[in-house]
Amino acid sequence: MTFPPARPLADPASTDRDAAPRRPSRAEAEEAVRTLLLWAGDDPGREGLADTPARVARAYEEFFSGYKEDPVALLARSFEETDGYDEMVVLRDIRLESHCEHHMVPIIGRAHVAYLPAGRVVGISKLARVVEAYARRLQIQEKLTAQIANSIDSVLRPRGVAVVIEASHQCMTTRGVHKPGVAMITSRMLGEFRTDPAMRREFLALTQNGRPVPEA
Repeated sequence: MTFPPARPLADPASTDRDAAPRRPSRAEAEEAVRTLLLWAGDDPGREGLADTPARVARAYEEFFSGYKEDPVALLARSFEETDGYDEMVVLRDIRLESHCEHHMVPIIGRAHVAYLPAGRVVGISKLARVVEAYARRLQIQEKLTAQIANSIDSVLRPRGVAVVIEASHQCMTTRGVHKPGVAMITSRMLGEFRTDPAMRREFLALTQNGRPVPEA
């Protein structure tokens, strides 16, 4: 049982090293999955695995759909008719599903996002979509937390932004040290959330109430 080799992503002799690599075709992606199945010791041609390469390719399109999203564009439409509302806006317990860029295994948890309006607000669904746009990429949790906060800050120009992510990482729970039940917590505080301890405590009190992090 043999399969034709996948074509290389680029010809090193003729490609600018600074250029983005060519995106493989669907057929090449499926061929790569067959190679992994062979490497794992199984037969990609058997009945149970015959359609697996196509299924994995479709799953990857969903897992990494964030590469097709522009988080800045998601926040571009905001509203001024707030009757002077200038208190904290908090969206908590946003379900978060991402993948570790080191082992390509799931990161499962939740994000809490808050901002202090400076005259304009954004639809709350857009905050959840920004979280999803960045989460559905290969990530480390620290970078993910910063990206969400920085994009909200750069587009809305609020008085402050706060993001906390609590997540369980399968790269730690199902391999390596095998420590289930461990949660990683990261935060990014900007503006008044960084400079005003009382504001930061209020945000944390609203979001940190002891609920368990979803298991990865």
